[in-house]
Amino acid sequence: MSAPSEAPPALILVNLGTPEAATPAAVSAYLDEFLSDPRVVQLPRWLWLPLLRGVVLPRRSAKVAHKYADIWMQDGSPLAVHTAALASAVQQRLPERTVVHAMRYGTPSLASVLARLRADGCREVRVLPLYPQYSTTTTASVADSISSHGGGMQVEMLHDYHADPVWATAVAASIRAHWDKHGRGERLLLSFHGIPQRLVERGDPYAVQCEASTRAIAEALGMARSDIVMTFQSRFGRARWLQPYTLPTLQQLAGEGVRTVDVACPGFAVDCLETLEEIAMQNAEAFRGAGGDALRYIPCLNAGDAHADALAALARIDEGWI
Repeated sequence: MSAPSEAPPALILVNLGTPEAATPAAVSAYLDEFLSDPRVVQLPRWLWLPLLRGVVLPRRSAKVAHKYADIWMQDGSPLAVHTAALASAVQQRLPERTVVHAMRYGTPSLASVLARLRADGCREVRVLPLYPQYSTTTTASVADSISSHGGGMQVEMLHDYHADPVWATAVAASIRAHWDKHGRGERLLLSFHGIPQRLVERGDPYAVQCEASTRAIAEALGMARSDIVMTFQSRFGRARWLQPYTLPTLQQLAGEGVRTVDVACPGFAVDCLETLEEIAMQNAEAFRGAGGDALRYIPCLNAGDAHADALAALARIDEGWI
């Protein structure tokens, strides 16, 4: 059998992942893979895995499936739909590369996408994790998968793009577009996904990069950094995570008399459960319950032109790839 002919270089956009259906069984399978990753939950496997499979998944899967059902789109999970659309938009801007998407957990898995590219004769791959800010809980896990499954090809991964000016300008433009359409709220809050505080104390750069992202977005908006509230959401477990937490901050703002808050989530490349259900539904309801009038959620960049332009530009530069 002859060896496959060499294929064009590839770009893989990697997102976190999502269940394949809004059902308890599908959610349980997805959470099992996700929460079994030692990068995500850094506890001894002998302690954590029995707890995960014997307590956490039986208790949480049905509840989380209900949350997914509230945001499910006609074509599937928002994260899956928007990530696929984003890859297609970037492909239009990079005719010299094959652009595909993959998920770190769920399907299409990064391992399977790498295997397919290798079988097709691809020898040069760039992997762009859709995490603007680097963390050992996310980006490093993508690197782990590349190390295990990227053999036979030259594979580079983008470390982060937390302060990339084109990306920050795209986020700022989406905020301005929201203001042009809906008016400007009394506060602008940027909510990032949280991680345990102990990881930052061990050297994880995520918190510093979230702050740098906020400063870059503020600059692109022509605002002072002090005029933007930065918080962290999606805490899991009892450990202390990065603070201030998003929900208590929103409740505090309402208690102080703030009636309208605009919320964007620049740590998320595309809309997903954490933005559409947690922020735009749960936290909006809690803000109103605490005395506020309206939490106006500003959608992620998704597959918009500015986002695709920014990622295509990142794919062409030489800096930041490891």
